[in-house]
Amino acid sequence: MSETVKVKSEVNGTNVTAKEKSDVKVKIQKFGSYLSGMVMPNIGAIIAWGLITALFIPTGWIPNKDLATLVGPMITYLLPLLIGFTGGRMVGDIRGGVVGATATMGVIVGSDIPMFLGAMIMGPLGGFIIKKFDKLIEGKVKSGFEMLVNNFSAGILGGALTLLAYKGVGPVVEGLSKFLASGVQFIVDHNMLPLANIFIEPAKVLFLNNAINHGILSPMAIEQASKAGKSILFLLETNPGPGLGILLAFWLFGKGTAKQTAPGAVIIHFLGGIHEIYFPYILMKPMLIFAAMAGGVSGVFTFSVLHAGLVAAPSPGSIFALLAMTPKGGYFATLAGVIVATGVSFAVASLILKTSKATVEEDLTSAAVKMEAMKGKKSSVTSVLTTQDEIKPEHVNKIVFACDAGMGSSAMGASILRNKVQKAGLDITVTNTAINNLPEDADVVVTHRDLTDRAKAKLPNAKHISVENFLNSPRYDELVNSLKK
Repeated sequence: MSETVKVKSEVNGTNVTAKEKSDVKVKIQKFGSYLSGMVMPNIGAIIAWGLITALFIPTGWIPNKDLATLVGPMITYLLPLLIGFTGGRMVGDIRGGVVGATATMGVIVGSDIPMFLGAMIMGPLGGFIIKKFDKLIEGKVKSGFEMLVNNFSAGILGGALTLLAYKGVGPVVEGLSKFLASGVQFIVDHNMLPLANIFIEPAKVLFLNNAINHGILSPMAIEQASKAGKSILFLLETNPGPGLGILLAFWLFGKGTAKQTAPGAVIIHFLGGIHEIYFPYILMKPMLIFAAMAGGVSGVFTFSVLHAGLVAAPSPGSIFALLAMTPKGGYFATLAGVIVATGVSFAVASLILKTSKATVEEDLTSAAVKMEAMKGKKSSVTSVLTTQDEIKPEHVNKIVFACDAGMGSSAMGASILRNKVQKAGLDITVTNTAINNLPEDADVVVTHRDLTDRAKAKLPNAKHISVENFLNSPRYDELVNSLKK
């Protein structure tokens, strides 16, 4: 009998195993991470462009004809080149970044629209080709000719890819971009855009939020904003209303740890903009995904009716970031969409929490906590429920908290864990990063349970710890206590 546990699911007449489903989810997350990984590091530049646009264009806060001339070159050249360089560097390090940016110039000049999609193609392609070339000639270059070969190989390959992009890739990507833009416009014109959140909200909870926002929506939204001065697409994924409503419902009607941590999660989510903080609450009670979907749909409907839109991507999705990226005269529309989404999400989530019974996991957790409280000490029995691979303190010098982008939940988790490590008097480095950038010298890797498979695939030799609640996970104290022994 196979060791893999089979799940009874008919797909094309075959049984799909739990492992296969997990592998598919990991692959989708990984692909999405690559897409968002090209955009996320350049969010600062996108925000800079958005602020300059909001301030100095003719309809901006302080119109200035001279300074407004910065808007066009930044969106046409600067942003695509940064994305192309980042994509190339992700695949082929610095040389890959240089070749990727050079190749991106071909699609920029070969089209009449901002080439974000082209940059996301040519950047990684340039990095991949130079990486393969370097591997091909490794150990075959005579001493003294290394610099000559390195410089000319990057130049020749970069130039060839630029010509290919100019003549072949640019026109194709431009046609594809126009097709996608017309599709989005059709959806907007027929008032169907709110339905997008039926798919966006569940995808977010599977940690595809950065991929959806920065890998798919932002490139199209930036194109729209360059022509119309704003885009509603910036608000589809970043609206904090659906998550805020769910957290408020837990605050008022939740139980146990979920209720206790909800107030802090509200601040981190709504003000700090780290949306990942509310994902575990939904994963703990999956029915709440309907609350998120209802809030998302109602919020986008409100945005559509009031013609809301932002000038650039608000990152992170904090209410402060949303307001900063709101154009002159658009604050009522933005705030109305957030408030409506919060209210609808709160109403649905409250109904679910008040009518549903505690899950097995919640009962198990609360029972374990009560038992330890009665014993007055840590129970060896409950530790069986959360057993991790044995961690030997003498082998741990670096702990890395990893998430999809390496900026949101991982930074928060690393900060909490770092404080605990310091208070315990341990000389151990605690840092955070994206899963794709996990360092080879990481001894312990901490991730959310839905991301652990990806982390293990990236760094199989490290010890891996899964958490469910970023704010108050018992795994933090368990780890610190094991390292103190």
